[in-house]
Formats: sequence, C-alpha cells, structure tokens
Amino acid sequence: MARAFLFVLDSFGVGGAPDAAAYGDEGADTLGHIAEFCAAGAGDRAGLRSGPLRLPNMSELGLMHIARAASGQFPAGMSLPEKVYGVYGAANEISRGKDTPSGHWEIAGTPVNFDWGYFPTEGDAFPPELIEALCRDGDVPGMLGNCHASGTEIIARLGEEHIRTGKPICYTSSDSVFQVAAHEAHFGLERLLTFCRIARGLVDPYNIGRVIARPFIGQSASTFQRTGNRRDFSVLPPEPTLLDRLLQNGRHVHAVGKIGDIFAHQGISRVIKATGNEALMDASLSAIDAANDGDLVFTNFVDFDMNYGHRRDVPGYAAALEAFDARLPEVHKKLKPGDLVVLTADHGCDPTWRGTDHTRERVPVIAYGPGIRSRSIGIRRTYADIGESIARHLGVAAGPHGRSFL
Repeated sequence: MARAFLFVLDSFGVGGAPDAAAYGDEGADTLGHIAEFCAAGAGDRAGLRSGPLRLPNMSELGLMHIARAASGQFPAGMSLPEKVYGVYGAANEISRGKDTPSGHWEIAGTPVNFDWGYFPTEGDAFPPELIEALCRDGDVPGMLGNCHASGTEIIARLGEEHIRTGKPICYTSSDSVFQVAAHEAHFGLERLLTFCRIARGLVDPYNIGRVIARPFIGQSASTFQRTGNRRDFSVLPPEPTLLDRLLQNGRHVHAVGKIGDIFAHQGISRVIKATGNEALMDASLSAIDAANDGDLVFTNFVDFDMNYGHRRDVPGYAAALEAFDARLPEVHKKLKPGDLVVLTADHGCDPTWRGTDHTRERVPVIAYGPGIRSRSIGIRRTYADIGESIARHLGVAAGPHGRSFL
C-alpha cells in the first residue's frame, strides 16, 4: 500500500490554455508574468522581497520545463536547475468555466460538462424575486451590494452602512457564486452561516455553484479585515469523484483547508481547518504524520488566489510562492517508501491581468516520491489525469474521464 499527498496551489496557472481566447484570457500566464515583473524589478516590496522570482525546489521538480511546455518559454529571470528530479507536465482543463469547484472536481477525476449559472456583471446582479425571498426567509431588513464586485473593495465601501443597518452585503463575480459579507460581531457569524444556508437553497434554480460566507471584523473602512471563518456552500459534484472511490475502498481522505467545502463534504473522512498558507502547510505536515497506508491528504493553499491573485498583488504572490517553495523540504523529509506527492493548481489568476477574476490557463503537474523516476509527461488532455494517477498509485479502480501518467 502507499499514501498520496495532493497539494493545490490555488490559481497557480502556467499560461497557454488552448481555449483561453474564449474566456477573454488569451496571453494570461500567472507564473510567467509574475516572473517577468520580478525580473524587471516590479515584484519588489520593501521588507517583503526583491529581485527575480526564486523557486529552487519546484524548479528542480520540473517547474521551469513545465512553463516552457505550457507557454513556449522559460520564465524570465529564473534559474534553470542542473537536474530535474520529478515527473513533470502541464494539464488542460476540459470543464466549462474557470472556477474553483470545476477545477478541483476535474482534478479529482470528474470534469464539469455543463454550464454553470452566472449573475450579470453590469447593473443589478440579482433578480428582484431572489432578493425578496432572501430578505424574507433570511429575516434581514434589506440587502446591500447587489452587484459584481471585489470582496475587499465592497466591504470597505459598504461595511459601515452594513453595521449601521444590519443589511448583509451580497455580491458576485465572474465565477458562479453568490457571496455574502457580514460582520462577525455586529451581524453574527452563526447568523451569517444560517443566512448562507438559506441562500444556498434559493439560488439552486439559477444553477449557482457556490454560496460563500465572507465574515469580517473591524469598525471602519480602514480597519475592516476578512477573517479565517469563510465557509463555502457548494453543490455536490455531478458524479462520484476519486474521493468517493477511496472511501468506498476503505481509505481515508484528509481534507485540509477549504477542500471539504469544495466537495460539499462528500468523500471526506476528516476535515482540518487552517487559515493562511503557513498554517495550511503546518496542518498538511501533521496530516501526513497521521495518514495511514492507502490514505490521501488533499490540501488547498488558498492565499495565492484569495490574497494575491484577485487583489492583483504581484510582490505578494511572488513572496507567497517563495515561502511555499522554501517549505517543500519539510514535506520531502516526511515521505516513506511508496509515497507520492502531487503539486498542481485549479485555474489561473494572473495578477497582471485586467480585472480581478480568474484566468483560463494550463496548470502545472508535478509528481514525485521515493523511487519515482523523473520524466516529462507532456501536456495532459485533462486535469482528470491527476486523479486517475493517484487512483492507480493507491490501487483503486480507474474512473472514466482521465488516464494515469504513472
């Protein structure tokens, strides 16, 4: 028996998606543009980082060669390793959309072959009948927002009015989402979660993928800050995923971070919550220690997307990548014979791109572990190849959508 550890660097795309133009993202390249900006000095921030992007551990696992295969060139200013030690390639997304559930479900062997529902990006986002039902069933005096917005911006703009009136801040994005921001103390965290559960049922007829609770604290626009008590209320995947197959075969799935929410807690044995990439890595290392033969540890490192990609923060994204890379040797030291580590992403979120939304990109696929021979696996047709490779490694039956690269 063996173990597997699947780490999703949320939004760490490598460009080159063949259908990027259909999403308005032709030329988007999260890794490539971060590296380019850093090489030009535009990734410097006093007290945080400076100079070219430095990811020596992931580079030795094939990241530079992945970037060239995916987008046609090595990232600017980054050093090439003398030798590559991992299995490396990139993967195309075949699911529709470029959102979190689609990417994660496809990674777990279940692509999304239907169209999500979306709210308008201009004018009022939500139909009057939905607002009326939400205010009535959610027992609130009204709603603020009702638009397409950045979460941090809309909290800064409407947070004080929210505290004064008790009206939740409701907004959407280019993803299939209904988001609700509310103050943890003035509105109440449990009340917010209850409101989002009600909203989950009310947006089902619109085929919306997620309702997201966005709690925050602070007393003014300058002090408002979102907390780690975010909660995603997702619909169920359209068919059983790798996680379900593992549970059916007596294995355990340790879900770290928001993985449990993304899969609507289906196929999950154990949920481990943590806030911030450093805490998520700590939790992942503890989960590796607790994992038995045949188990999967599945972690989403959300900071790349939430704190830096959406906020178009190149220095912050670069620093977070370098911090993650620096901790990979701690993972290496935990590995036993037969273990497999997979590093990938669920979509892109190029911090140099227009707007504040995800970008349609290929994602990196890095796999390594004791006894695993280094080689290129090229450009994979679908993210589902990742899940099928883990299924093969852990000895469970193959699914219908992907093909193992092991």
